[in-house]
Amino acid sequence: MRVLVTGAAGFIGSHLCERLLANGCTVAGVDNFDDFYDPRIKHRNIADCLKDSNFQLFEADIRDSAAMDNVVGEGVEIIVHLAAKAGVRPSIAQPLLYNDVNINGTMVLLELAKKHEIDKFIFASSSSVYGNNEKVPFSEDDNVDFPISPYAATKKAGELICHTYHHLYGMSITCLRFFTVYGPRQRPDLAIHKFARLIERGESVPVYGDGSMMRDFTYIDDIIDGAVAAIDKCVGFNIYNLGESQPITVNDLIAEIENALGKKAAKEYLPPQPGDVERTYADVTRAGKDLAYDPKTDIRTGLANFTEWLRREA
Repeated sequence: MRVLVTGAAGFIGSHLCERLLANGCTVAGVDNFDDFYDPRIKHRNIADCLKDSNFQLFEADIRDSAAMDNVVGEGVEIIVHLAAKAGVRPSIAQPLLYNDVNINGTMVLLELAKKHEIDKFIFASSSSVYGNNEKVPFSEDDNVDFPISPYAATKKAGELICHTYHHLYGMSITCLRFFTVYGPRQRPDLAIHKFARLIERGESVPVYGDGSMMRDFTYIDDIIDGAVAAIDKCVGFNIYNLGESQPITVNDLIAEIENALGKKAAKEYLPPQPGDVERTYADVTRAGKDLAYDPKTDIRTGLANFTEWLRREA
């Protein structure tokens, strides 16, 4: 089975490529190594995959239809589309770029899936589509018509476009709503990585608002378990939450990071940021039923694994 993974050198993408290779798949990885964060980090992420003869890396932009056609045309049977411009706050500063990459890039891949009669298409969505949903935990049946950032809006649009292609062309498409993924190789701009590095250096940790915002932090291994199951069972059109279903506040998260590092944090409280949702909390009942999704890594175990990796990489 030959699988195309876009965003292959990123945090989630590199872990997924490793798991697919371990499962005996042939993997075509696509990444454009943009400078949202240091491209050298992405090259390190994918280094082990490059040692495997069943892995092939293509440096290309998902918006480049001709380049992507060359990749998809080389016997790809499944597309796992993870590549995107990420981040809520940067999307407010660059909404047109986020629209171009996240929506037009997804359209390019769906068109190529149609052209090459790809059987399965997996789309990486986000918990951000729920906005400030007052009902918790968040269920896939909840109304997601009120995103509060351009990033969230592009992910909702991606789901809608996927449904359209399923309806028109009979593609089997699964959309995965990831909830605040963390673990080794996490992007340096994300909270756990950023906070841990600041605490290690004895610098202040910025806390936007009063620290009561809640996030459903989900360990990378659990996310990859869910993604692999979704690939195996991709039939029809489905949307699944992949989260830990154990949200904690930012203040409690910092306390857990302090615990893992054995160091105290100096916190700097700042005004709330536009686009930040008040909480995320995944109802994973549907994923549990259909995908046998059963997240096992609690926040303390996950943070212990992360801090061990962080200090090893320093």
